[in-house]
Amino acid sequence: MTSMTAPRITIAFYSSTGNVLRLAEAAAEAAAKTGAEVRLRRIPDLTADTVVPGTEDAVAARREAVQDIPVATNDDLVWADGILLGTPVRFGLPAAPVSVFVDATAPVSIPGLLADKVVSAFTSGSAPHGGQETALLSLYNAVCHWGSFVVANGSTDPVLFREENGNPYGTSNVTRNRPGNVHEDNIAAVEFQARKVVRAAAIVARGVRTGTA
Repeated sequence: MTSMTAPRITIAFYSSTGNVLRLAEAAAEAAAKTGAEVRLRRIPDLTADTVVPGTEDAVAARREAVQDIPVATNDDLVWADGILLGTPVRFGLPAAPVSVFVDATAPVSIPGLLADKVVSAFTSGSAPHGGQETALLSLYNAVCHWGSFVVANGSTDPVLFREENGNPYGTSNVTRNRPGNVHEDNIAAVEFQARKVVRAAAIVARGVRTGTA
């Protein structure tokens, strides 16, 4: 893939105790290995963000770990051909900072500046069947309003059939309330997901830039 055709990929994530951060870093590395231009961006904490009891030390460690990662902006979304969104599960929904970030896209999404982007999402929650699928689908509702293309993992690669995987909507990790608990199967899945987004974004961007889409 040459620099002229390399798609631009933004990975915007919020992480509470570091699990989503680990997935985001793996996705960024996988996308970069394909030759894509990658921006890894963090969605900031809210002023009164909720901290799950018992995770205070992990939250503090995560804040330290991400302080050098630039904060995600609307400009990062407009710049990108493909976008990966990462969020923890909160009662079956995206975490509040992610919802606030999505709400704040109106100035660029309503004029159509996010149309024809390729978008996918990944998540991490405490328990199996603990809302991972609904959190991802909730994010995809917003993607439809953006006029972007949803790219899901599907059931399209052997890695997705590994014991710890299986969610067709996007990579989902089960933490069992343990910070830093990301299974290698989930890392492999988010790497696959990132590569899929890069491929799709390259196809769409090439068509848009050449006027053939």
